[in-house]
Amino acid sequence: MRQPREIVIAPLITEKSSSIKNALNSYTFRVSVNANKIEIRYAIEKIFNVHVLDVNTIKQKGKLKTMGRFSGKRADWKKAIVKLRKGDSITEFES
Repeated sequence: MRQPREIVIAPLITEKSSSIKNALNSYTFRVSVNANKIEIRYAIEKIFNVHVLDVNTIKQKGKLKTMGRFSGKRADWKKAIVKLRKGDSITEFES
C-alpha cells in the first residue's frame, strides 16, 4: 500500500466545497488518479486523525488547450469528496 501523502495531493478550496463543508461536514481533496476509495479513506484518516463515513470520487477530464497553431491537453485528475463523522473536523481547512 502506498503512503498517505502519495494518495492525497492537495485540498480543493472553492466556493462550492466551502458550502458542502458547512452543510454536510464533507471536505474535498485532489487525489491520485489511480487511488481507490479504500486507499483514500485510509489516507485521510491517517493524515488528519478523523473518522471517515463516506467517500465519493469524480474523475475530471483534462481540457484541450491551444496556443496559436499548437494544441495540447491538460492532465486528467481525480477529486474526492470525503464525509466525516459528526463532531470531527479538519483544522487545516478552517484557517
